[in-house]
Amino acid sequence: MFLENTIHPQKRHGWIEVICGSMFSGKTEELIRRLKRAKFAKQRVEIFKPAVDIRYDDEDVVSHDSNSIRSTPVESSQSILLLAGDVEVVGIDEAQFFDKELVNVCNELANLGSRVIVAGLDMDYRGNPFGPIPSLLATAEYVTKVHAICMICGNLANHSHRLDTSNENLVLLGETNEYQPLCRACFYKLNPLPYSGKSKNI
Repeated sequence: MFLENTIHPQKRHGWIEVICGSMFSGKTEELIRRLKRAKFAKQRVEIFKPAVDIRYDDEDVVSHDSNSIRSTPVESSQSILLLAGDVEVVGIDEAQFFDKELVNVCNELANLGSRVIVAGLDMDYRGNPFGPIPSLLATAEYVTKVHAICMICGNLANHSHRLDTSNENLVLLGETNEYQPLCRACFYKLNPLPYSGKSKNI
């Protein structure tokens, strides 16, 4: 439970919230829900996403269910720090595509009094920790892990299985034609190599 409306008007206390999970698990939907509630409460809100993510819209953050909110595309995490200014709530979508400096940026914003809400994939298509998300999970005050439904067996899914395994690029933007959510058991049946703990640099 988030105490969204209990910040003393004269003294803001910042923190970090991370929403993570596989593709099609509702990460962006939950991010948008929290940001719209903050806007309804007349809080100053800024939303950022990586400039590389233009699947649905060049500027808006858009969920798979077509729910959307206006955002600012940025090339690097440092740009977020420069643009956030005196913002009460900072939203960041697709955080796994940002550089590792995002962790320091989020902590600095929180230290300055901002509520920072980050959404992203916690694992890449190989099942390895993805980008800055693991470090954000370690430093965040609040963590929400959401799940999709396994496309094979119907259990809760926490893996994003890439259908075309011949493409080994870590970053491959796509939808249901490129990925499907799978549970642990089904994922490792299709991906028998053990978890390596390593992933290629973006």
